[in-house]
Amino acid sequence: MSLIENRKRRVTSADVITRIAGGLQVPDELRGLPERRKSVSASWGPDPELSDRIVHVHRTGHIDVRSADWIARVLAEHRRAEDEVGGKDLWPVVRSQLNAVTALLPGASGAVADKLLVLAAEHAHWLSWVAAGEGQRGPSPAWLDLAYGWALDAGSADMTSWVTRVRSYYTLNHGDPVRALRTAEIAQQAPGGLCPATASIAAHATAVAAAAVGERDRAPRLAERAYGLALQISTAEERPSWLYWLSPVRAKLLLGEAAYAARDWSTAVSAFKESLVELEGYPRDHAYYRAQLEDARRRA
Repeated sequence: MSLIENRKRRVTSADVITRIAGGLQVPDELRGLPERRKSVSASWGPDPELSDRIVHVHRTGHIDVRSADWIARVLAEHRRAEDEVGGKDLWPVVRSQLNAVTALLPGASGAVADKLLVLAAEHAHWLSWVAAGEGQRGPSPAWLDLAYGWALDAGSADMTSWVTRVRSYYTLNHGDPVRALRTAEIAQQAPGGLCPATASIAAHATAVAAAAVGERDRAPRLAERAYGLALQISTAEERPSWLYWLSPVRAKLLLGEAAYAARDWSTAVSAFKESLVELEGYPRDHAYYRAQLEDARRRA
C-alpha cells in the first residue's frame, strides 16, 4: 500500500488483485480478476467472471465474510490507484465487485448485513464519482441515490453524511449554490453523530457553498472548523475508509479551497503554497491546485 501511495510502484488492476489475494490467502474461487478491458464500451458492463467466483458462497449456503473483506481491500487499492490508472479503466472491476457484494446481501443479517450495505454504498458512490467525471449526468446521481439508500439502511451516519456532501458538491458544480448550501447543511446533521473526519468534510462543503452565496463571514468560520476537525485524526486507520486521503496536507488544501471560494486570496495562496510540494506524486491534483494558486496570486 505504501509503495503505491508513494508512487514507487506502478499499478494495474490485475497486479493489485493478485498481490492482495496472495497476502490475504483468498480462496481459489475468488482469485484472479481479468485484465482491464481493451474496449471502452465493454468497460461499462459488469464482469460475469467475478459473479461466477462467488457461486461457492451460494452453494455452501453461508456468507463468507472473507469475501467481503477482500473486496473492501481491493476497493481501497483502487481508490489509491485511480489517479494513475484512471477511473474509466477501473470501472468494470468496481462494478463487478458491487454485483458481488449485493449478491451476498440476501443471506446476511444484523451486523454482517450492515457491513455489506456500507460496502455496497462505497462502491456505488465511487461509480457515481467516476460517472460524474466522465460527464454522465444521468447515471451519476442514480448511483448516488443507491449509495444513499444503502447508507440509510445500514444506519451509517458517516456514509449518509458523506453521500449527502457529494450531492452538495455536484449541485454546486451545476450552478445552484443555494441548493448546494442547504444540502451541505443537512450533511452536517446526520443522525447518530459523525466522526471528526466526516464532520470536517461536511463543514468544508458548507463553507464553500456559503461562500458561493455570498456569506463570506460565515464561510471562513466553517472552514477553520473543518480544518480543526480534520487535524483531530492522526492516521488514515482512524478515518472512514472512503476518507483515507484526509491527511493534514489535504486538510490544508481544503482550507485554501474555502478561502479561494470566499475570495480571501492571501489565505488561499498561503495554504496552497505550503501544501503543493506534497502533491508531486499526484499529477492531476497537483495541476489543479497549481492553477488555483497561480490564479489566487494574480488576484491577491
